[in-house]
Amino acid sequence: MAAGEDRLGKLHPLGFSQLAFKVTSEETGGNLFVMEHRNLVPGGPPLHMHLNQEEWFYVMEGRVTFIVGDHTLTLGPGESILAPRRVPHTFSSAVPSSHLLIAFTPAGKMQQYFVDANGDGALAAKPEFINSYDMKWIGPSPLRKVSS
Repeated sequence: MAAGEDRLGKLHPLGFSQLAFKVTSEETGGNLFVMEHRNLVPGGPPLHMHLNQEEWFYVMEGRVTFIVGDHTLTLGPGESILAPRRVPHTFSSAVPSSHLLIAFTPAGKMQQYFVDANGDGALAAKPEFINSYDMKWIGPSPLRKVSS
């Protein structure tokens, strides 16, 4: 599959990036979901945690600041970080645009979360919406103050 192409044939905007599904949960029996974040701009998701998934981030281009638990760090191309299940985390591009690969294991409801958000970044950030996909909304991203 080519860079930027989506396995389902349709990109999934989220307000702060364009998502392309690379490996769907159906293809892995629910064990893995992989997506590409293209054109990630400063901002990012609220501080949240996954109740059942590990989330792995790999920076392909740009620089991305991550908060994972008590740690804050900025990573560049070729660097990665794991956000373990039940550990609060968020991220934001530290430059005008970055490019990430993100994997969730097991896949859980993550693919459906992005499908159901249907490009509505405001909906995707609402506590009740987040909480209905086996995640827990913790609060607004502390990185939004820094990045936006």
